[in-house]
Amino acid sequence: MKKIALAALALLAFALPASADTYPSKPVKIIVPFGPGGFTDVVARILQKELAPVLGQPIIIENRPGAGSTIGTDAVAKSPPDGYTLVMVSTTHVISPHLYKTMPYDPIRDFQPVMKLVEGPYVMVVHPSLGVSTVKEFLAVAKRKPGEIFFASSGNGSSQHLVGALFMEMAGVKLTHVPYKGSNAAMQDLLGGQVKVSFVGMPNAIPNLASGKLRALAVTTRKRSSDLPGVPTMDEAGVKGYEATIWLGMLAPKGTPREIVEKLNADIRKVLADPEANKLMHKAGVEVSTSTPAEFEALMQSELDRWGQVVRETGAVVN
Repeated sequence: MKKIALAALALLAFALPASADTYPSKPVKIIVPFGPGGFTDVVARILQKELAPVLGQPIIIENRPGAGSTIGTDAVAKSPPDGYTLVMVSTTHVISPHLYKTMPYDPIRDFQPVMKLVEGPYVMVVHPSLGVSTVKEFLAVAKRKPGEIFFASSGNGSSQHLVGALFMEMAGVKLTHVPYKGSNAAMQDLLGGQVKVSFVGMPNAIPNLASGKLRALAVTTRKRSSDLPGVPTMDEAGVKGYEATIWLGMLAPKGTPREIVEKLNADIRKVLADPEANKLMHKAGVEVSTSTPAEFEALMQSELDRWGQVVRETGAVVN
């Protein structure tokens, strides 16, 4: 009888979810729901390099782009809640639900927030062939040629899409939206001149501004960027009241044990507090901005409400 009881206890222990004491005991996968080389991917790979030694296990980055980041994110929503499959989301996570008629998951209820990671501005950039150097000049051309200027984004329902839609609404101009499968693909056509304008993250902006391949007209945040101090804010450039910030954060499937979430939060926070990691993130065009799981959940809810209002006011649609 004693042997049976011990065997039952052993089976029970085996069936219990992983705890922070044993986690992680195998590689951890982070799904990036955008294409390789884009803004979110760059930050994910910095975190991959810095976090793996702290966790003591390899970190695998898997890119699953498409449908306003919903394809990759849905894969995580349906993954086992054991801490071994995570997703790095951006502002797009709370935009897509307002643009798609049906969603395979709820952006708040179907996930366990781990933490907010970083935030930063978008930069409004144009191809030099457009022949403009300021937002004022851009608006003059756009108003003379409604719908004739093509604006690129990383995909339907992406934050780039909505940041551009908000610009059109507040500036009173009409541009033609061209969605791509990831910001890297959008950048290639922008550099080639097939599209003339986009709102891009700092990692994609800075090297192409330095080489003269693109021109910066404005940053989307309330304050100027220390990386581009000579570039005005959109508000300063004439689109009064305009403000949009991109943030990135980590989510786990709903039901992931609290102890694992807290361990991930503590370990990532430790990594991002390191001066070298801060330096790498700054070089990538973002600033470290961490949170507790509860704070990140509150931010997502607030941003879900905010971007829902933007979608209604702009009439933005997926095409």
